[in-house]
Amino acid sequence: MMTARQQMTDLLTGDEYDARELSQQVRICEKEVYDHLVHIAKSLPRRKQKLRVTPPVCLSCGYRFRDRTRFTKPSRCPKCKSERIDSPRFEIINI
Repeated sequence: MMTARQQMTDLLTGDEYDARELSQQVRICEKEVYDHLVHIAKSLPRRKQKLRVTPPVCLSCGYRFRDRTRFTKPSRCPKCKSERIDSPRFEIINI
């Protein structure tokens, strides 16, 4: 039986997922996914891999959250104050 992190690492290798999709695949709550992603990102450089994060985008005005360091979805757009934000997406790539 694989751990949740191992399952997430296998899923993210070569495929892109958001936190909700990962939580459904691994059968854990979405908040736990973000905690696991932090640890996965720290362990990948040893294997010459990297966690690529596609930044969230405001669906109302198109603002991209490029400089965001947290993996969680932002609550609102700093430009238009909309709460319609697309979730960040994650993928493991080789470096």
